[in-house]
Amino acid sequence: MEELTPSTREQDTSVHDNKQTLPAASVPPQSSNHLLRAFSSLRQRNFRLYWFGQMISLIGSWMQSIGQAWLVLEITHSGWQLGLVGALQALPVLLFSLFGGVFADHWPKRRVLLLTQSAAMIQALLFWLLIVTGTVQLWHIYVLALLLGLTNCLSGPTRQAFVIEMVGRKDLPNAIGLNSTTTTLARIVGPGIGGVIIAVSGTPTLFLLNALSFLAAIAGLALIDMRQWHIQTSPQATDPIRQSTLQRLYEGIIYVWKTPPISLLLLIVGLILLFGSNFNVVLPLLATNVLHVGATGYGFMSATLGLGSLLSALWLAWYNQTPTIRHVLIGALLFGLLETLFALAHIYLLSLILITGVGFAENIFASQGMTALQTTIPDHLRGRVISIQILCFDGSLPLGYLLVGWLAGICGASLTLLICALICLLIAAVGWLWHRSIKKDQVAFSNGHKKI
Repeated sequence: MEELTPSTREQDTSVHDNKQTLPAASVPPQSSNHLLRAFSSLRQRNFRLYWFGQMISLIGSWMQSIGQAWLVLEITHSGWQLGLVGALQALPVLLFSLFGGVFADHWPKRRVLLLTQSAAMIQALLFWLLIVTGTVQLWHIYVLALLLGLTNCLSGPTRQAFVIEMVGRKDLPNAIGLNSTTTTLARIVGPGIGGVIIAVSGTPTLFLLNALSFLAAIAGLALIDMRQWHIQTSPQATDPIRQSTLQRLYEGIIYVWKTPPISLLLLIVGLILLFGSNFNVVLPLLATNVLHVGATGYGFMSATLGLGSLLSALWLAWYNQTPTIRHVLIGALLFGLLETLFALAHIYLLSLILITGVGFAENIFASQGMTALQTTIPDHLRGRVISIQILCFDGSLPLGYLLVGWLAGICGASLTLLICALICLLIAAVGWLWHRSIKKDQVAFSNGHKKI
């Protein structure tokens, strides 16, 4: 069994006899102002530049996402075409995200992000030009959606692996929480602004504004001071022995396969997201067929789901502790339990409360899973392992949508959600037993050290 390799810059005190477990929870830094502790990583100039640039860019990206969907509907009036465009944009994540992690480990991450942000800006500008000139056709949308998906394959692993280089391990949980806050806010604010802009001036403005929003992200990256780096490039990354892309990819996969705590986190969290995070499919059906609250009620349910995610992201940023596997599994059990109650609730106000809790718990266990991984991965493998995490966490969602959509057509929305919630509870229970088994295997190596 291969050990968890310690970082090239810091070695956790849990290393003993060449064995390492996921780090124990660290004590959050003391602060005279407990509210400001939620933004502690923003004290670092590099992360502050990056975070504000990404916030503006993500809002623009969510504005474009609803503009793209509206454009497809205007051209085709087909829900199937809308799903096809979404699938084309998501397909590269399933097929090529692993290779994105290889490139993230091999190339300077800031340079990669400057390249991908520029490419995404050009994609938005092409969209805008095609629309304002009246030449846009459906196949243009197919191609541009696919190109954006390919760009995301490279930028996704790189963005996540880049954070620890800006803030270090001490502030990593806080930085991940703040990034999650940004993503959730953008998901709430971007579509709202986009809807108003479509009503006032049409879809072309959305694509132009999205293109301009990338300038903030590019400027933030360009202004980053490399002298304030926390983690330098690992010696393995500059090894004179040349490895092919497939060899580097194989190295990352083998590390995950032979490191039980990493395998546990990836499989358990990925499977729970596969079966449990299907709200885009289930909520409209519940609102119309079960709760009978129509489009307005559906809107409020979606908003409260997002509110729960936002509150959990702020709490994680404030808490700023390195999570353990136990924390992740407790969050997963809570998510399954709340989703079970939500599936059984047929009272609208109660459903709103429960769906807020579901959003809170979902973001808690998923974000803590990402933090636990990032605080353990060796620096020279960070991009590759994160790319596997993206494949397991994000790549499972389109498959889950197809599964739940098929099941809902047979069983109905409430029963489908209940089945999926019970499966999530079962997966979390299996994860708990697996975790206990790993602890038993490592007990001989962890005496006198903090347990995972």
